[in-house]
Amino acid sequence: MAENLCGGLPPDICEQLSKEEQFIKIKVEKRRYGKEVTIIEGLSGNDTELKKIASELKSKLAAGGTVKEGKIMIQGDHKEKVKEILIKMGYPESNILVIE
Repeated sequence: MAENLCGGLPPDICEQLSKEEQFIKIKVEKRRYGKEVTIIEGLSGNDTELKKIASELKSKLAAGGTVKEGKIMIQGDHKEKVKEILIKMGYPESNILVIE
């Protein structure tokens, strides 16, 4: 499937190109009882890929979370840490917007 999108480029180069095309928004919303949730949106990929990213974020942040409607939700305010982790995962910093 990935080969079709990249016209025969090697998978690792293809993956890097797709990461560079994504524009990721990270924001924190208050939920009921004053709880905060970090929401990461703009990551492309199917639910399986998003769950893999969410799983890595949850383990590195020691927090619970879920994938819903193409968004990753992590319990608590982790916007700066999430940005750092996504950069380490290969997403370009210029494409990651932290909404205050």
